[in-house]
Amino acid sequence: MSEQTSTVITVVAVDQGSATTGLLGAGQRLARDINGEHLVIACGGTDSPFVAMLSGSADRVIAVESAELANGHPEVWLNTICAISSENNLASIILGSDILSQEITPRLAQRLGGSSIGDAQELSANDGGLIITRSVYGGKAVADIQLTASPAVVWVRSQSMEPAETNATAGTIVAGKVDKTTAPRTQLVDTHEEEAEGERLEDAQIIVSGGRGLGGPEPFEDLVALANVLKAQNSASRAACDLGWVPHSWQVGQTGKKVAPQLYLAVAISGASQHMMGIADSKVIAAINTDSEAPIFKYCQFGLVEDHKQVVGPLIEKLAELLK
Repeated sequence: MSEQTSTVITVVAVDQGSATTGLLGAGQRLARDINGEHLVIACGGTDSPFVAMLSGSADRVIAVESAELANGHPEVWLNTICAISSENNLASIILGSDILSQEITPRLAQRLGGSSIGDAQELSANDGGLIITRSVYGGKAVADIQLTASPAVVWVRSQSMEPAETNATAGTIVAGKVDKTTAPRTQLVDTHEEEAEGERLEDAQIIVSGGRGLGGPEPFEDLVALANVLKAQNSASRAACDLGWVPHSWQVGQTGKKVAPQLYLAVAISGASQHMMGIADSKVIAAINTDSEAPIFKYCQFGLVEDHKQVVGPLIEKLAELLK
């Protein structure tokens, strides 16, 4: 690549696994749109099949191994990404929807003199800038927003992008270094990670979700059993999480996680706009609710007006029989 070639950087963590599929696709297509180079920065490790996989959709992969990166220290990530960016004719930086990426996206733009935005559902290059498409007004509308200050730094919604194509020739993989010229101004004292089984909510293909209408924590045990039969993940509305019925890591909605499964089953969830904003990209929404006037029925493809107690148990039995 010549010195004048523009570079699109995709930043991934080596423990993200399948979550990087659409992220890589976004970076790859954007690089092609500007006839530029697709560079992937893999933070947290250097020698793994995952890093080798990344080279199939990139021109170059810079793999940086560091305990600080693996632990998610924001300033170490910022310093390292900025150092690598300064060595390239940078056009854009694309990050995922995890909490760390959401934190460092605007900080990267500030350090690099660019512009930033989050929750992008589509990306396209236009007249030297970057146009992103995202939901606005609680998911009631869609806006196209152009970032003209370069580089454009964007985090994209999980599962909103098509996967990357595999290049005929794999890109080169080189080991990078953590930038130590700028000492972090903060110290990471401790981290806490809730125990969880299966894939991340943002990557789940099927989600079984419950709301305040369940009446307490006990019915969530039935939803967990239903999810196990479907090989799905569980989530909940903010109200159910705030009441302490389930962990806050289950929360889906405007102030929680945004998901895009193939099937989202909402049980005893009314369908307030804040919740719908988090599930708007679901391919199919199915709902069970006793209130025939619940807003969720305006958005779902399949709806059942019934008490969840009369549905979930028989559904588990029937599915267990069919999926033997």
